[in-house]
This record gives sequence, structure tokens and C-alpha cells, in this order.
Amino acid sequence: MSRIWNFSAGPAALPEEVLRQAQEEMLNWHGAGCSVMEMSHRGKEFMSILAQAEADLRELLGIPAGYTVLFLQGGATQQFAQIPMNLLAGRSADYIVTGSWSKKAFKEAQRIGNVRCAATTEGSGFTRLPTPAEIKLDPFAAYLHLCTNETIHGVEIPAKQIADTGVPLVVDMSSHILSGPINVEKFGLIYAGAQKNIGPSGLTLVIVRNELLGMAPLNIPTVMDYAVMAENGSMLNTPPTYAIYIAGLVFQWLKRQGGLLAIDAVNAEKARILYECIDGSAGFYHNPVDPDCRSRMNVPFTLARPELDATFLAESKAAGLMSLKGHKSVGGMRASIYNAVSLEGVQVLVDFMNDFAKRNG
Repeated sequence: MSRIWNFSAGPAALPEEVLRQAQEEMLNWHGAGCSVMEMSHRGKEFMSILAQAEADLRELLGIPAGYTVLFLQGGATQQFAQIPMNLLAGRSADYIVTGSWSKKAFKEAQRIGNVRCAATTEGSGFTRLPTPAEIKLDPFAAYLHLCTNETIHGVEIPAKQIADTGVPLVVDMSSHILSGPINVEKFGLIYAGAQKNIGPSGLTLVIVRNELLGMAPLNIPTVMDYAVMAENGSMLNTPPTYAIYIAGLVFQWLKRQGGLLAIDAVNAEKARILYECIDGSAGFYHNPVDPDCRSRMNVPFTLARPELDATFLAESKAAGLMSLKGHKSVGGMRASIYNAVSLEGVQVLVDFMNDFAKRNG
């Protein structure tokens, strides 16, 4: 069976080149006589894998020396609690809610301590960003939390709109990290679940400014304390070793593509042709998001005739175009076009969509 065109929102497509390398190394990694899955996480072989993965990630993102990289577990959802546990320090924090994931983060943080909603676009169906007049920030907040790309609603905060507010910026970048260059020094903490643009599920990446370590109260679980995890090199407990290995291969693959500037150009072109297909369909397809904040990674759309949804999904599946059904909370369709989804794959999707509209319009 040939491989599908995978538009899943996560776990998502991985570069075929990475999968083939993992296949070749499955039984015997670099002469070690065993799989990475079988290695001691404290042995020299895995320690070299971990060190190389961190070095490659630092190179790709330009992570300064004053930041610690943590390879954790629990997904971004665990970070919704772990962040306020570590950073609130008896103060308050601000949350800007622009979609389902920032809403979940805010709700979870409310269980931990004093947090406030500085702005929300829920009343607009999470189809836009808040205006400056709608944002009410606390200049004394412990941090300001953003989700810079909402996977479900397809809203992305452009990098140029992320300004210094005088408090540490804490950002969920799960669904667009590594899709283009970022200035890490803008942020106090970046976190991302791996299963979209980094690697397989089970790994969570945290990049934290060193000055934010050591703020957690003594009564939180040790495994939840960023400072303790940093002191132990992400290995207070057994880390997700195989997921880290695959992530490391993805980082090396990105470097071979020319790095984040090069992948940024490819991602821009993929998004351009898909949105042009939607916008040029004379209303047959519709994306509800304000064009100024449309996500390049997650593209939701609806059909003008919802009774055609099942037919669209059945025919797209038959064409090898998989996981196009929208999230259950919003319905419709969604194409997630992460780094590993090729320009060719997006063109195949666009050709199918144009043909489907022609036949059913």
C-alpha cells in the first residue's frame, strides 16, 4: 500500500526520510546492537542522542545560552497546570484567550492560583485576534500567556504582533513551532507538544529563560518543578527516549532542508495555494478566520452545502487524502499542513477540492 497524504492535526505526518532512517536503525542503532527503545536512558549511547537533539534544536531556533531546554512528558495539557505551579509565585497572571487551547489553559490555571482573562474573542467565535482596545493587561502580572497558533480554530498570532509587554511571555507554540524562525529572546517560556511539528506523541518541549527557574513553591510535586528537571537534565525520571530520538532526526531533517528560513518559505507557499483555493471557490468553501490572522499550519473550512460533507470525506479518503474532518467542536473540514506535509501533497488536495467543487457546485 502506498503512503497516504496525511492532513491530521496530531499525531501528524512525519518526514518519510526520518521514518526510513528510524526503520534502518530500529534493530541496531549505530552498532549498539539494540534499538533506541531498548537503551538505558543513562547510557552513553542515549546521552549522545539527547545531547545532539538539544544542540540541533538550539541551532535551528537560535536559543541563547540563558535558556534551558527541557524534554518532558504529559503533553501541552500538563503544561497548563505546570506553568502556574512554577511561575505564579503567589501573584496573578494574564491570559489572552483566542481559541480552544488558550481557553483550556486559562481554565486549568484557575485551578492553581489567581489568573485573569486579559482578553477573549470567544464572542466572535474565535475567528479573529482581540484589538488593542480589548486587551486589559496587568503590568504587575507574573506572566502573560498566549497560544500563538490555535489548532482547532486556525488562528495564528503573527510574530510581528507579539510585543514586549514588560512581563514574561509564556506561549503555547505546539502547532507551529519550527515552521519558521522566531526570536526566542522575546519569550520567558515556550512550550509545545511534539506530535505536530516535532515528532511523535509522548514528548513535550519546554524552553525556559533561566531566571524563571527556581520560583516554584516547595509543596509542588518534584517532577513538576522546572528547576529540578533542569538540574537533572530532563532525567529525574525516565524520559520519552524514543520520541526524543525521532525528534532529533526531525531536527536534522530540518537542517538538511535549509533550516527554518527555508521551511518558512515552503510553508508560506502551501498556505497560499490552499487559501486561494478556498477563497476562489465562489463560496463553495469558506474559511471563517480574519485573513490577517489565518494559520499557516491548520486550515479549517466548511462547505456551503453541509449535506456534502460525508461525500467530500469519503471521496477524499478514496483519493488518499486523510484526516480532513474538522474538530468535533467546530465541524466542517480542517487540513493541517505541517512541515512534513509536502507542497506536492497540498497541491494534490487543492486539485481534489477544485474538482469536487466543479462537480458539486
